[in-house]
Amino acid sequence: MSKVTDTPDTPRRKDDHIRINLEQPVQFPNLTTGLERWRFMHQAVPELDLSQVNTGTTFLGKTLNSPFLISSMTGGTERGQQINRTLAEAAQEAGIAMALGSQRAAVEDPAAAVTYDVRAVAPDILLFANLGVVQLNYGYGIDECRRAVETVQADALILHFNALQEAVQPEGDCNFSGLLAKVETVCRQLEVPVIAKEVGWGFSSQAVQQLAGAGVAVIDVAGAGGTSWSEVEYHRAPTKHHANVARSFADWGIPTADAIRYAREGAPGVPVIASGGLRDGVDVAKCIALGADLGGLAGPFLKAANHSLDAVRELIRELSAQLRIAMFASGAADIPALKQTPLYSVS
Repeated sequence: MSKVTDTPDTPRRKDDHIRINLEQPVQFPNLTTGLERWRFMHQAVPELDLSQVNTGTTFLGKTLNSPFLISSMTGGTERGQQINRTLAEAAQEAGIAMALGSQRAAVEDPAAAVTYDVRAVAPDILLFANLGVVQLNYGYGIDECRRAVETVQADALILHFNALQEAVQPEGDCNFSGLLAKVETVCRQLEVPVIAKEVGWGFSSQAVQQLAGAGVAVIDVAGAGGTSWSEVEYHRAPTKHHANVARSFADWGIPTADAIRYAREGAPGVPVIASGGLRDGVDVAKCIALGADLGGLAGPFLKAANHSLDAVRELIRELSAQLRIAMFASGAADIPALKQTPLYSVS
């Protein structure tokens, strides 16, 4: 087994990822989330008072004002620290959940841990720590997982699955063999729940079944249709060879709407976070009606946080209004009712 070693390129890669996501076209060129194929039946007589529509929910034992997750983005650099603190402050004010970016930088360099520390501005939020699952094959174990959780006082640990991203990175860690047994060990020994998260290509029904069998407590489907990380790697490719390889996977993956269905088929009793290309509160409402429990957004929050705290606050206000009105106009008084609200397909 390879040993954990200090990787000075990690912070630079993280800043590259922020810059490219903000400045370059990194969306899937043709593949969509699939959410556009689904519609709510408009209820002209909703028999509801809009002001009384309740968007509150409970997830992993914590009460949220809205079923929103600020999805994993960054950390490990000064710029990442600023973004994380801005997002966390807004999450605290709004009563929504937040996930940190991969904490590998902090494991390799303890001085980087401060860039993920948001509890000073967000003492009460539902907060998820984050490590790449493949690092379990490169020297990481339960100690590193505990450190990721404890240094940020997280409520759960995300293990993110990014096989394709690693495969198209020149410096990628590509040994994904034998990981299920190691995930099972982490799930058994860690004191907080473990979340399995894709990074934008979705989980199949088989993968979800395998992960649930290993003890994973939550599935974040992170389907295709939003940011394509092969496109991100295309933009930072050091050679034409690497660029051409990455570009060929621009439309690879399982659309988010399908990934939600696969998650429900593969592990009916496991909570689901829907992410991957969600852009507004109507998308979140559709995902919940399709079977998800929370809706996660990354790109819109990154762009808002890069602008200002007020921009993040306004984004959350818009998402909340969109979700509330979607529930009102489809006749759902609360989140449990929304989960039972049928959609119809326009495909």
